Amino acid sequence: MKAFKTAVFAATMMTAATGMTAEISGNVALGSEYFFRGVDQAGGEALSGGFDVAFENGFYVGTWASSIDFSNGPELDYYAGYGGSLSDSLSFDVGYLFYGYPGDSALDFEEFYGSLSMGDATVGFNYSDDYFDSTGETTYLYIDYGFALSENLSLGLHYGTISADDSEAYNAVFGDTIDDYSISLSTEFSGVGVDLSLVDSSGSGALDADTQFVVTFSKSL
Repeated sequence: MKAFKTAVFAATMMTAATGMTAEISGNVALGSEYFFRGVDQAGGEALSGGFDVAFENGFYVGTWASSIDFSNGPELDYYAGYGGSLSDSLSFDVGYLFYGYPGDSALDFEEFYGSLSMGDATVGFNYSDDYFDSTGETTYLYIDYGFALSENLSLGLHYGTISADDSEAYNAVFGDTIDDYSISLSTEFSGVGVDLSLVDSSGSGALDADTQFVVTFSKSL
């Protein structure tokens, strides 16, 4: 699969280069916590950031990293994808995502993803043939809905659910986390984004979100 990952990136970069024009963007964020699908990743404050290269033909590549507390090093992700419009109101996004843990490569895993967006709503999925820490095949389904409350304030709603082919292996690592939910208010002050999120999950393990409040400050570069 690592050879496949290299091939995906090489093909994406070669194809994207024909788009002639590329837009480079970056971001950095500091959050009071980092939850991924309802599971605590940082045990407290988390510093994260990333860079994206988007081509006018719809292809993009990027990388993102965050501090975590369960590995001797950060989480370091790479992704490549393609997005476009199917109609005036319907758009799509498909791609490949590699989750890397340089401090413990045994935790590495990869996913294929896809989503459809119509108006303010997005429905998507992620599929892994061998999830985090070799816990087996999983499928993650989610729906996001966001809309503006005022000129500088928006509300976001999220629900996701994960299905594990080997539930025993999955539960041994994550407990019984299946569903995750969040409600977020987002605004901006002097170019700094502020997100206030209420995060919850159906899990009862020590690392599962349990109606927890997260504050994140972010800045586009």
